[in-house]
Amino acid sequence: MPGSALTIAVPRGALFGDTLDLLDRLGLDTAEVRGNDRKLLFGDVGIVTMRPSDVPTYVEHGAADIGITGKDVLLEAPDRDVYELLDLGFGGCEMVVAARAGDDVLGESLRRLGRVRVATKYPLIAARHFSETGRQAEIVTVKGSVELAPLTGLVDVIVDLTATGKTLAENGLVVVEPIVTCTARLVANPVAHKLKAAEIDSLVERIRATA
Repeated sequence: MPGSALTIAVPRGALFGDTLDLLDRLGLDTAEVRGNDRKLLFGDVGIVTMRPSDVPTYVEHGAADIGITGKDVLLEAPDRDVYELLDLGFGGCEMVVAARAGDDVLGESLRRLGRVRVATKYPLIAARHFSETGRQAEIVTVKGSVELAPLTGLVDVIVDLTATGKTLAENGLVVVEPIVTCTARLVANPVAHKLKAAEIDSLVERIRATA
């Protein structure tokens, strides 16, 4: 957050293209960023690219004034001290509970064991969902292809993000419960939101005007 330039943390991955398209509409030429440069300065705006899960960390600690990341990232990191300013509307995915097609493993496990075993990359979201729906769950955190977990018998169900359902279907899985819809969000560092209020508020209004 040093200096007068407004620094934006931009997520690589699924949200990258839509985020850069938004910045282009705001008048920034993102051609060099699309070439994978990690940090660039355009007049009074700096852009830093990173993993979506790192955006709240950079924004919280002031390495970026504002950032864009998915709602799933924010739900999985509720202790991050950032302000959620705007739902940007793109990058829509559904966080769901999924199981093998044709199975009632969710109900069967609860009846037989009193709990369900769940594989996920989002342990906090998964634990919160099952707790809020009054069911006991054993959460197994995985980093790779979570869709394989129920096929190998590791777990009964998974909690994961899906945009089209294609990957689930390719692995013989179906959605059994929706949890929450996740879209891209604009977040701000609390201190920057005060010290650079005019710049950030102006950017928010420009984003709203492009919607």
